[in-house]
Amino acid sequence: MRKKVLQAVTAAAVLALAVSGCGSTKDKSAADNGGQGGKVGATVPLLTSPFWQSYNNYVPKMAQQQGVEALPTVNANSDPTKLITDLNNLLNQGVKGLVVTPLDSAAVVAGLAQAERKGVPVVAVDVAPEGGKVAIVVRADNKAYGTKACDAIGEKVNQGKVVQVMGDLASVNGRERSEAFRECMKAKYPGVTVLEVPAEWKAEKAASGLEGLLTSNPDIKAVYLQAGGVYLAPTLQALQRKNLMFPVGDPRHVVLVSNDGIPQELDAIRKGELDATVSQPADDYAKYGMYWIKKAMAGETFKPGPTDHGSTIVETRPGILEDQLPAPVVTKANVDDKALWGNNL
Repeated sequence: MRKKVLQAVTAAAVLALAVSGCGSTKDKSAADNGGQGGKVGATVPLLTSPFWQSYNNYVPKMAQQQGVEALPTVNANSDPTKLITDLNNLLNQGVKGLVVTPLDSAAVVAGLAQAERKGVPVVAVDVAPEGGKVAIVVRADNKAYGTKACDAIGEKVNQGKVVQVMGDLASVNGRERSEAFRECMKAKYPGVTVLEVPAEWKAEKAASGLEGLLTSNPDIKAVYLQAGGVYLAPTLQALQRKNLMFPVGDPRHVVLVSNDGIPQELDAIRKGELDATVSQPADDYAKYGMYWIKKAMAGETFKPGPTDHGSTIVETRPGILEDQLPAPVVTKANVDDKALWGNNL
């Protein structure tokens, strides 16, 4: 299916040149609405994860803060085909901008093509597309997620078996986290054997896959959860069922490191159940999704370099720019930091 989608899509647009100090410049031909704004459509990939529930709640707040008229969010419900239909419906409603959270990095290209044909700018959040035209992608460095998790585990486990419960490999996020974790372990902790569960961001797949590995490998030393919002609860349950649930500091403890930074993960760190998480900025995803779409609707284009909000725009592929937001590692030492969005809900 993904090949058919990609065959139907035109090549990615050439990156426009820009000259302003904050990474953007005015381009009158880039917006058909004369810079007058208009309604913005926003999507969420799923609402079964506390992370995406939080992002969904932030969207209207941040849209109001940025002076953007956002329609109620549309939930793709983990279905890449539904997301394309949702985008088409939003375009038919006459939106002047789209803030899209892709599920499948290839499949979303068809929706981007629809938007481009209608002259509607798109900001992608969290997941980068494999092609098509977007004004900018708002996300954190997902390779760094995998590397940070690798180091957090490697500091405590320098040999033995480690599991990574992966995301959907149809998403660039799942691929980047998996590859970075794997490569880091091979390079820095050669005594570690990496076992893998392809869980597709689904709790039930994480639970069944991990339980199977724990049965055949009761000597597993650590688990990396690429999405704590979806995987943490089933992982703790699987460890409890296998009588492997011991607190941090106990020599029998299975080291757990995750991604997301939701309140449940922070509480698990406080309880000694979870060693660390990488805090993915749900609040700033919503904030800067709206920030950039407002600029794109006004005809601005962007270029690599530092932003005015402490991040850096990088060109990851020709024509694809990313505003890579900070994603700090959270441990017992900083879990109560009020700057963490998970402590401010």
